[in-house]
Amino acid sequence: MELRLELRALDAQMVAAWRAAFTNEIAVVQGDILAARADAIVSPANSFGFMDGGIDLHYVNAFGWEFQDRLQACIAASHDGELLVGQAAVIPTGHAAIPFMVSAPTMRVPSRIGSTVNVYLAFRAALLAVQRHNAAGGVAIRSLLCPALGAGIGGMPVERVARQMWAAWEEVVLACADWRDSARGILARHAFLLD
Repeated sequence: MELRLELRALDAQMVAAWRAAFTNEIAVVQGDILAARADAIVSPANSFGFMDGGIDLHYVNAFGWEFQDRLQACIAASHDGELLVGQAAVIPTGHAAIPFMVSAPTMRVPSRIGSTVNVYLAFRAALLAVQRHNAAGGVAIRSLLCPALGAGIGGMPVERVARQMWAAWEEVVLACADWRDSARGILARHAFLLD
């Protein structure tokens, strides 16, 4: 099943960086992410599911504070109380315009992540979670909205954000992971993510 991805940000530099990294693969829009409709939206909430800052505050203002409670209950029940960077969970929002949220933390707690591969790990986890969700049956996720992961509170430069998100998309959706075939390839890929 093909997944339609739309990246949205208010920041013009972020939009330009995405367009350079993704070329024509996906939709890139400058604007409010909640002005769009999709089957799911990515949330970079921290590992404990608190949504009281950054883009997550924007989400709970739209979906209601009870959504944070549902996310934290999911994290407690399915992830032993902590959704690690590199893991993701799909949660129903209860809203028709965007029925699901994919929580994929870019940081354990609010912190600077500019010199990490956390954006790659988080977006990779989000894409894999969507694939697992769709494989399980039920209501499929065919379209996904995603903000700039790690560019706000995380402080990652927009070019690195775009590069790491592209690398995750290329690996998971386009199935290009031949870099894993050698130690040299793995080290080169890691360096690419941090360039």
